[in-house]
This record gives sequence, C-alpha cells and structure tokens, in this order.
Amino acid sequence: MRALGIDPVHETRETFRALLDAMSRPGTVESVPEPADYAVVATLVDHEVTVATDDETLREALSSQGRLDAAPPEEADVVHARESHAFDVRECTRGTLVEPSGGATVVYEAECASGRSEDLTPVTLFGPGVDGTATLSVGVPPSELDALATAQSEYPRGVDAVFAAGDRVAAIPRSVTLTVSDETTADETAAEEVA
Repeated sequence: MRALGIDPVHETRETFRALLDAMSRPGTVESVPEPADYAVVATLVDHEVTVATDDETLREALSSQGRLDAAPPEEADVVHARESHAFDVRECTRGTLVEPSGGATVVYEAECASGRSEDLTPVTLFGPGVDGTATLSVGVPPSELDALATAQSEYPRGVDAVFAAGDRVAAIPRSVTLTVSDETTADETAAEEVA
C-alpha cells in the first residue's frame, strides 16, 4: 500500500483502531493517516474482499498487491465512492437476516465533522453507541444521505457508511438510524423556491 502513501503495517493498524472507534461511537470523528479514504480501503480490503472503485490509482495499488478482486458496486463488499459516483447506495448488498454482516461497507471520499459545520450536510443519529442523539456533518448531498437512510432501513440488514477525507474519518453503521437535518431540507426548499 506504499503506492498509496500508506504504511501497510503501522498505518493500517492505526486506521483499523480508528474505524473501530468511529463505528462503535457514531457521530465522532477520528484521525487516520492521509489520504483517509485510501487508508480505510487499504485497511479493509484483502484478497478475500471484493471492491468497487473507479479510482485508477487505488485500483492499480490494490492490483499490484494481489488485493483487487473487482466487483460492481451492487455486489462488492467494499465500495469506494468518490464525489461523482455513478451507483445508487440503495442497490448495494445489504446482507441477509441470517448474515447481516454481509452488507457492503461504502467508503465515501467526503469531509466529516462532529456537530454542525457550515459547508457540510448535518445528519442526526440515534441508536447503539449514540448517547441520546448525535449530529454528524458530512460532505455529501442530502439526497445521498436520504438514499443511505433507505439502505439502512431494514435493520439488521443494511450498509455501513464511512466518510473519509484528509486525515479524518467518521462512520454511520447499519445499526444506527439517521435523518437529514430539517434545517438542511428547509434551506434546499427555500433555494428551490428562489430558483
């Protein structure tokens, strides 16, 4: 994974620990090596895990390590979603009632911040690992977050979402319920009315 600027031993171990913390405490933001989305994918993907990505640098690095078992997003275990991805998260595998862990992990290349952030979309989270409710702001549009909420609406089936950019990572596991902030929806409606 050195081709991605990631130390294959120390930094993937550091990333794994950060992912565990982010998954067990949804709404928190953890530090990982840069670039965060590459660090996450490098940590999750091995020769037994299928991956979907349109990032050629990532594909070449995984292939050179014998770790690229490519699959379409609808069938992949790990889906790397860049800003302009061409798949519907609702079509990703969600596991089964017997094996919910078979659901995909979608790694969004997107900024994240605990609480509200002016330039990011806030979501409210509640469920396991969240003390009451938590707010997480992420750099994906509300429509994508609504689709993600639908993909996670048949608990225990669903997808795990990871938001990673720079040196930061946050997660919304399939066990957590998310809603897009009413303020975001109101702002979008007002913008549509002006247009």
